[in-house]
Amino acid sequence: MKAYAMLKIGSTGWIEKDYPTCGPLDAIVKPIALAPCTSDVHTVWAGAIGDRHNLTLGHEGVGEVVEVGSLVQDFKPGDKVIVPAITPDWNSLEAQAGYSMHSHGMLAGWKYSNIKDGMFSEFFHVNDADGNLALIPDGIDPGDATMFSDMVPTGFHGVELADVHFGDVVAVIGIGPVGLMAVAGAALRGASRLFAVGSRPACSKVAVEYGATDIINYREGDIVEQILKKNGKPVDRVIIAGGDNDTFAQAIRILKPGGSIGNVNYLGEGEFIKIPRVDWGVGMGHKAINGGLMPGGRLRMEKLSAMMVHGRLDTSKLVTHRFHGFDKIEEALNMMRNKQPDLIKPVVYLD
Repeated sequence: MKAYAMLKIGSTGWIEKDYPTCGPLDAIVKPIALAPCTSDVHTVWAGAIGDRHNLTLGHEGVGEVVEVGSLVQDFKPGDKVIVPAITPDWNSLEAQAGYSMHSHGMLAGWKYSNIKDGMFSEFFHVNDADGNLALIPDGIDPGDATMFSDMVPTGFHGVELADVHFGDVVAVIGIGPVGLMAVAGAALRGASRLFAVGSRPACSKVAVEYGATDIINYREGDIVEQILKKNGKPVDRVIIAGGDNDTFAQAIRILKPGGSIGNVNYLGEGEFIKIPRVDWGVGMGHKAINGGLMPGGRLRMEKLSAMMVHGRLDTSKLVTHRFHGFDKIEEALNMMRNKQPDLIKPVVYLD
C-alpha cells in the first residue's frame, strides 16, 4: 500500500508499505480525513525524537474501520471513527496509575509516527480498538472531526495542567491550533481575563472568537512587559502552547507565586530549559511547572466531540485550508512547515 513517510531526518517521500496486521484486540482503519501537525515538522526537520527511517508520518485522522480483531466488542467494519493521536495500552501499569500516555515507557502512548507507522497511508493499525476508537458523532464533518485527534485534547490538557479556575487571569503563549484550543478551554473553565500571545492575524481573530480578551503580539515588544503592564500584576496561570526553550523564562516572569504553568508545547531542539533563578523565588516561589502529553483514548474523544455536538465548541474555525486527494498530504505538510499568514490548520480529505 502507498504511504507518505519520513525517509530520514530532513527528508520525506512516498513509499510502499505492507498492509498492517490486525491483532485480536486491534483494528485496521482506512483514513477518511487527515491533518498534518507541527509535531511532524519537528520530527522530520528538527530530528526532535531522533532519526527515523521510512516511518509513515501522521497522527491526526478519522477513518472507516475495515477490519477488527476477534476480541473487539464495540466496533465493526464500516464504523466511522475518530482515532486519537495518543493510543495507550490500557492494560499497562502506567495506565492503571493514571498516566496512560506513558504506557510501557515515557511518551510511549504516542505511537503513530514515533514508535510505529502513522496514519498517512491507505490503511493503518489501531491498538486496543475498544479503548482507543470513538465513533464520529452524526453531523460532524470528518475534517472538523480530525481536530479531536490532537488539537482539542492537547490544548485542553494545557488548561488542565495549568489548573485554571473560575475568575483566573490566564496567559496562553502560542496561538496556533493547540494554543487556540487552550484559549477555548480556559474560557470554558471560567478564565476572567485571557491573554493570547501570537502574531498572525488569522490566529488572533479566532483567539478572540474563542474567548481571548487581549492579544499580545510578541513582534511589538517583550511579552512579559506587555502583559504585566496591561494586567498590573502577574497572572494566575500560564499555558505554553508555542515558542521555544526560552519561553519558560517568560512564563515564570509573568506568573504569580502560587500560580501554575501548563506546558503542552513540543520542544524540538536544544538540551536544556532555562529557569530564571530570582523570578522563580530562588527555587522557593511556589511557581509550579507541569508539562504533559495529552491523554488519549476513547472516553476523552467521546467527551470532547460531544462538546461540539451540543454547541460548546466549534472546531471548524481551526480548519483554514481543505484539500481533496491522498496526493495532497505532502502539500499540506509543507504548508504546516512554512506557516503562511492565513494558515491555522490544513486538512486532507481522502475522497
